[in-house]
Amino acid sequence: MTTPVPPRQNPDEIWRSEGAPPPPPPRRKRTGGGWVSMVLTAVVVFLLVDTLLSIFGSGGSTNVTYTEFSKQLNAGHVSEIYAKGDSIQGKLKEAQPKPDGGKGTYTEFTTQRPVFADDGLWSTLTKQGVTVDAEPVVQERSFLANLLISLAPMLLLVVLWIFIARRMGGGGMGALARKAPPKPVTAEPGSRRTSFDDVAGIDEVKAELTEVVDFLKRPQEYRAMGAKMPGGVLLAGPPGTGKTLLARAVAGEAGVPFFSASASEFIEMIVGVGASRVRELFAEARKVAPAIIFIDEIDTIGRARGGGNAMGGHDEREQTLNQILTEMDGFSGSEGVVVLAATNRAEVLDKALLRPGRFDRTVVVSPPDRDGREAILKIHTREIPLADDVDLEQVARTTPGMTGAELANLANEAALLAVKHKAKEVSAGDFSEALEKVQLGAVRALVMPDEERRRTAYHESGHALLGMLQPGADPVRKITIVPRGRALGVTLSTPDADRYAYTEEYLRGRIIGALGGMAAEQVVYGVITTGAESDLEQVTNIARGMAGRWGMSSVVGRLTAIPSDSQGAYGLSAAPATLDAVDGEARRIVAECYEEACHKLAEHRTRLDALADALMEHETLDEEAAYRAADMPRLPKPA
Repeated sequence: MTTPVPPRQNPDEIWRSEGAPPPPPPRRKRTGGGWVSMVLTAVVVFLLVDTLLSIFGSGGSTNVTYTEFSKQLNAGHVSEIYAKGDSIQGKLKEAQPKPDGGKGTYTEFTTQRPVFADDGLWSTLTKQGVTVDAEPVVQERSFLANLLISLAPMLLLVVLWIFIARRMGGGGMGALARKAPPKPVTAEPGSRRTSFDDVAGIDEVKAELTEVVDFLKRPQEYRAMGAKMPGGVLLAGPPGTGKTLLARAVAGEAGVPFFSASASEFIEMIVGVGASRVRELFAEARKVAPAIIFIDEIDTIGRARGGGNAMGGHDEREQTLNQILTEMDGFSGSEGVVVLAATNRAEVLDKALLRPGRFDRTVVVSPPDRDGREAILKIHTREIPLADDVDLEQVARTTPGMTGAELANLANEAALLAVKHKAKEVSAGDFSEALEKVQLGAVRALVMPDEERRRTAYHESGHALLGMLQPGADPVRKITIVPRGRALGVTLSTPDADRYAYTEEYLRGRIIGALGGMAAEQVVYGVITTGAESDLEQVTNIARGMAGRWGMSSVVGRLTAIPSDSQGAYGLSAAPATLDAVDGEARRIVAECYEEACHKLAEHRTRLDALADALMEHETLDEEAAYRAADMPRLPKPA
């Protein structure tokens, strides 16, 4: 198995690397409880604010009722007062218990004299010898004190922000927009680098990249001839075909440092951060040149730029793309840095990325053929003990269209099933069961009544029988009425050999086979159920493709009226009349195929019943049992 990409030690770092020189040991920083220091700082600031409040505060004045004030005045306990309007502040000669059963005592008080009071207050004060002051008994806070107290929460937040920012290595917005650490992570010492021995099934792609490896190994010979290596190589292909693995293998074969990053990791909310990270990544690669930079999913930032005014994240994406273009354009042949990028949507990339001098070489990485699948399975089963009955060539033959990632998953699922069965080796049955799980879905524990099971049996028998009767159709590999995934039953048909082009006859056979379930229910029960939903989706896609994309309709003509999925939404590339013609032709094709499906099933009703009875008895039929139950010989492979 291949060695994993080394992890990043710092989450702020946007790239990983293999084979780069180890960074110098960092200077030791004082450790000792960063969070503890932060909490202590907050406590100190809080105590400081509390002390200021106690110094400049109200001095503990107690609000009392006017009745309480009159009681204390008549008792001769009041020493002095200050009145402003109807508000009265005062002091007692000695502490008195707080009224209404309150805890503690008070000496300073504040009260409000009612406007209707007519109690001769002045004469009473004179009689009791109370001092009436012109200045407040309780001094109000100064303007500076009020300002300081009002700003205290804000000052506290500012202090905490500065403290946190310094702990992070920067202040304010700079902490959010700062560059990634300059030194990348290195691979574990002594770990094995990925090489071309770990890549299989794409030999033609390896041959194209051999020039890159040779240039990185012998740059002086190329310079002596005046030759320059392409500045960038774009790996384009469906997901799971091994683009990232191939890039790592190129670096491993050449024995040069390998920097890898995902394009989405360059993008940040703050405009300019992505461009800064691009500059630093390229600067690090130049320091250890010759080196390889690998950018995965480059279509995230490499989409074609629009002419309108960009806002927010789009502006940041375009700035990041512009920086990549600038860095690649600034390369010279002596720098020895090669940029590899991967995408599964090469058609949306900006044209400036693909011009000579940048990504001037595009390598298409396609799903492997049968021999390639066998080689991939051998790589992914190197550490899996296989039983003697396992034939990887047969497994490769039954997995057309699978990518390297899917084959790796298949081998892993087979190993998991072997462990589940408590076996010491992975058997052919484990591979067969794993393939069913991957292609058909997991088994559902669903109890269906016999009537529903028989209807499902006829539905799947209709699919299988039409596949057996149709010349050139894919052979039936397995039929089951055991619920898997979202389906109540599944019929699996795969070709004997990989197909790269499809004839009109073959596509019509696919439509007839897909309509077999609905046709069987119509022939046997005279009704149609919802069980054909996924079949109709497949039929619709094929029929529209025949009429609107592949020129198989004389009415529409030899033109493309429906764009492919990558070119835009359906209906944006042709006139409404043309699209109406496409729909009409698709309906005609499906109607003809459905009529033929019903006719064939009615003509071979005996075989249909026999196949359904066998499914009711065994629930699952393999290829041999299915053809035997239907009394059908295997048709010869088409020439």
